[in-house]
Amino acid sequence: MKKRTKIYISIAVILLLVAGSAFAFRKQLAVMAFDVFLSKRVESSLQKSYQPLESKDNTLSKPAEPVVYENKPFSVMLLGSDQRKDEPARSDTLIYAVVRPKDSKVLLISIPRDTYTEIIGKGKKDKITHAYAFGGQQMSKDTIEAFLGQKVDYYATINFQGLKDAVNALGGVELPIQKDIVNKGYDHEKFTVKANKPIYTGEEALNYVRYREDSDFNRTKRQQVFLDAVANRMLHLNQISKIPELLDIMGDNFQTDMQPKFIIDLAKQVLTGSEAQISSYTIMGEGMKIDGIYYDEPIQKDVDKAKELIDSWKNPNTLSDELMLPDDKKEESTVK
Repeated sequence: MKKRTKIYISIAVILLLVAGSAFAFRKQLAVMAFDVFLSKRVESSLQKSYQPLESKDNTLSKPAEPVVYENKPFSVMLLGSDQRKDEPARSDTLIYAVVRPKDSKVLLISIPRDTYTEIIGKGKKDKITHAYAFGGQQMSKDTIEAFLGQKVDYYATINFQGLKDAVNALGGVELPIQKDIVNKGYDHEKFTVKANKPIYTGEEALNYVRYREDSDFNRTKRQQVFLDAVANRMLHLNQISKIPELLDIMGDNFQTDMQPKFIIDLAKQVLTGSEAQISSYTIMGEGMKIDGIYYDEPIQKDVDKAKELIDSWKNPNTLSDELMLPDDKKEESTVK
């Protein structure tokens, strides 16, 4: 009996050790399973979204082989649109992001859509959102680079219409809505998004982003919150198997010049690394009208602060705990 008891105890200890190891290395196991079962499908789906920009001499802006940035900061221009079939394409969301893979940290610099600035390639000043309508991603890239005085390494464009179906495929998304959102303007689409729901459908989430009967600043913040909520939902381990389906759902609603292999390697690094932290800053403006049209004149000290933040984050020699952080009261604190 004693011998049998010792055997049982030994087996129990071994099982506990195996279970403990599986839990401790669950992220690594998930990545291994991803490599075995999903990697090729994801790469094939991402290939459909890969659209390198053409330079002025009609050559592709990116080399055939992706540049490996595993340890170096890089920037991404994020464009989000809410385009519908009967509307011209405009970028409702414009974010200059700096990604620091080694530190698992991301800086988001949001530029409100009505920001009044020089549209590069058009020869005039206008709302920055119109750069996308005039010349697509390339004109948006040139305009944002001129506005911030910073290079854009990559771009990614997302149409929120595609995200609506993706959110439904994820089983909904959590949103911090504490008061009913009612769109009731005479010239706006009518809808109500109820507050304090545990989960929101794709349609409700899209209306949360689309609501425009308050300031452009608040709308920009909601877009940040929505994209962050979708990203967090997608990063849950039990959602990994849905990635190919989600990419197929996005279809033409997602374009980028980041090569598929680069995105996959970066995603695996994020998944196995420490919990990613996102810091956000929004460039404010002062409302004005020109010929009856509303614009936001960017506040210069906000633009200067954004440039300083980007310089700090893009410098590979800046230590993680020495990174400059948004500290203005109007900004959200750093969120995970």
